[in-house]
Amino acid sequence: MRNKALLAGLAIVAVAVLYRLFSFTPELVGFSGPTMGTTYTVKFITHKNAPDEAMIKDSVDQVLVKVNKLMSTYDPSSELSLFNRSAAGQSYEASDDIAYVVNAALKISELTDGAYDVTVGPLVNLWGFGPGKHEDRVPTQEEIESAKSKVGYHYLSLDGNQLKKTKDVYVDLSSIAKGYGVDQVALTLEQYGINNYLVEVGGEIRTKGMKLDDAHWEIGVESPAGGHSIAQKVIQADNLSIATSGDYRNYFEKNGVRYSHTIDPKTGKPITHRLVSVTIISDSVMLADGLATAINVLGPVKGLEFAERNDIAAYMLVKEDFGFKEEYSKAFKPYLN
Repeated sequence: MRNKALLAGLAIVAVAVLYRLFSFTPELVGFSGPTMGTTYTVKFITHKNAPDEAMIKDSVDQVLVKVNKLMSTYDPSSELSLFNRSAAGQSYEASDDIAYVVNAALKISELTDGAYDVTVGPLVNLWGFGPGKHEDRVPTQEEIESAKSKVGYHYLSLDGNQLKKTKDVYVDLSSIAKGYGVDQVALTLEQYGINNYLVEVGGEIRTKGMKLDDAHWEIGVESPAGGHSIAQKVIQADNLSIATSGDYRNYFEKNGVRYSHTIDPKTGKPITHRLVSVTIISDSVMLADGLATAINVLGPVKGLEFAERNDIAAYMLVKEDFGFKEEYSKAFKPYLN
């Protein structure tokens, strides 16, 4: 009797397993949450061998908490904050993540001859766009020159994981860390066998595969004039890494003058040209994130020249007296609908 009961039980389990295998229907599911001072969203197509959604969300949250704990300038205990407080001339053993991201940031700094500068933090903080409480105040030229004296990517070096500064510079990875976070979340999904997904952190996006019924992922480039719900351009985004940099969200106004959060390291002041939005498609969201900021600093003319010279897929919106003008590099043309 016991053997018969055991066999019957096993048969029920086998039937349940077979039913799940043959009756499984893929679904588009998703979740979101807060991270890095902004929000994230993950959408993906389920498959029969993937763990449940709650477990995947827990893994994603752990990844994002780790990136923030390593690279936040707002967290005084983060690895980046500890390095920034370390003495000049000392060698610092950086984690693999910090070394990887700083290496990419240094390459972009060199490629743009300092238009993008990974040590721009003192100027960002001076203008009130960094950690801590700030008032909307225009710094004096003396204060700007003092902050500029602490900026210079060439004072920072990386040898393997050995990070060193020859001057008391302040490293700020805000322009590239979100992109790195997106890439790490995407890698986590793929480790679970998920190959159809969209990951977004603060507007930086990575997609892979397709949606249900072979529908394409579509990404709208936000119109600076229309807010979050209006798209200036829609990109068919299959297997893409996309990042956008713009000055139309984070700024302050003083005496009728608008001051952008994007700081030009060479002048020490917010950008004043008419380029208001840059969208980059690259091999990784981390690179797209950094390159979008770099071109946003360079401006519409030099930025487009830089994109063409380096075969970068760039889409730019330039403010005109009435509305906005589209500019894009040759490498971006295949993505236009």
